[in-house]
Amino acid sequence: MENKEFTKKLELRTRQFAISIIKMSASLPKSAESLVIRNQVTKSGTSIGANYREANRSRSKKDFKNKIKISESEASETIYWLEIILELNWIEPNHVCEIMKESKELLAIYTSISNKL
Repeated sequence: MENKEFTKKLELRTRQFAISIIKMSASLPKSAESLVIRNQVTKSGTSIGANYREANRSRSKKDFKNKIKISESEASETIYWLEIILELNWIEPNHVCEIMKESKELLAIYTSISNKL
């Protein structure tokens, strides 16, 4: 797979991931406590792809690496919030585990990209 094709596929994948995070967040319980978690997981989960898109339009190699590191960090943070949601049993575990799996795969991808820079 060429870099351009990989880039397009990963941008699409992260956009689809962001949508799944938003939908999952909307199904969290309506309480003051869950509002905090909802905001955090939505911010980190949607930020992964947004920063990757910015990386692909960066002006320098240093800027690219910085945005990739942010995507990596946001993927890790998303996993953290998903673990909290799982432990609190706020959503059906199978649904959270699907999103968790994708989060971990995205983290591995960004870690790999980052390590090559």
